[in-house]
Amino acid sequence: MSDFLVVGGGVIGMLTARELAQSGASVTLVERGLCARESTWAGGGIVSPLYPWRYKEPVTQLATWSQSSYIHLAQDLLEETGIDPELRQKGMFMVSVDDEAEALDWAARFRRPMQQVDAGFLYRKEPHLRPGHERSLWMPEVASIRNPRLGQALRRSLEQNSRIELIEQAGSAELLLEGEQVRGVRTCKGDFTAAQTILAAGAWTAELLAPLGLALPVEPVKGQMMLFKAPVGLVNRVVLLGGRYLIPRNDGRVLVGSTLERVGFDKQATEAARDSLYRTAIDILPQLADYPVEHHWAGLRPGSPEGIPFIGEVPGYRGLHVNAGQFRNGLVLAPASTRLMADLLLDRTPIIDPEPYRLAGRLVQN
Repeated sequence: MSDFLVVGGGVIGMLTARELAQSGASVTLVERGLCARESTWAGGGIVSPLYPWRYKEPVTQLATWSQSSYIHLAQDLLEETGIDPELRQKGMFMVSVDDEAEALDWAARFRRPMQQVDAGFLYRKEPHLRPGHERSLWMPEVASIRNPRLGQALRRSLEQNSRIELIEQAGSAELLLEGEQVRGVRTCKGDFTAAQTILAAGAWTAELLAPLGLALPVEPVKGQMMLFKAPVGLVNRVVLLGGRYLIPRNDGRVLVGSTLERVGFDKQATEAARDSLYRTAIDILPQLADYPVEHHWAGLRPGSPEGIPFIGEVPGYRGLHVNAGQFRNGLVLAPASTRLMADLLLDRTPIIDPEPYRLAGRLVQN
């Protein structure tokens, strides 16, 4: 029996396990498939919400804390595991935004570096963008991370930690109950018990709570992405235009995203989305037409109302907690979400006010 049992091996689950183990606790992590193979692998890796001023303050609070911690996290993981998550702090352009006044007001209130820049500044930084843009917002401190490598590094970190037992390919999990006390989960790999169980299963978290008669408003939202094999230097910074984005990687590859589709647990990539993403890419950066599309895929995000995650104890049950619902911002919010979860579990002073993320009042009793 462990001190803590984490159900879910995405970035949220793995960072939760790592944070708890670093406190000296024993942790078991159970993953239905392979760690970091769902939304952690499938996402883009921008370490900022898209159009961050359009989110509620609870998202901003988590994002701000996380953004300041990523440099240390990436360096620590590289030193621990030898795997470089490739954090690139090159900044982000948000081109032709209609609500610039609101954006600049938000940046001033939350002390986030943001500038309104003209076409000359934009094209000096990114000369290959399609001509004709007159203005942009510029956030120089925004970073991106290569999320598959982040997932690999986190998994290696857990494997190397003697306080963590990692169980993959466990299939569907069923909560083990004794009255209102949750003891752990039953899986095809056996029963796993702990004093405290944390559900961090992304889009699948609501399914784990459903047998308790609880409806967690977290739903799968499909996102499709595309990757171009391009040369280094074609684009160097994250570029956001019309709700879609380009993300350059260190090796020159350019990632294009993404769609938002509420189609249940369907992860099939579609030709319609491929065509749409390709048109987006060429519209933003015409020279991408000269380079091959290397990959096109889909993943499932854990959608939640207003993108505000659920972090905390499940009302009515002892020993059961949730850390899920980060929606499009799983990688962005992960360090703060998992630190806050650990603070609550370990009875530490929380990094931020936990009240907006609590499940009480946000669940539906069936």
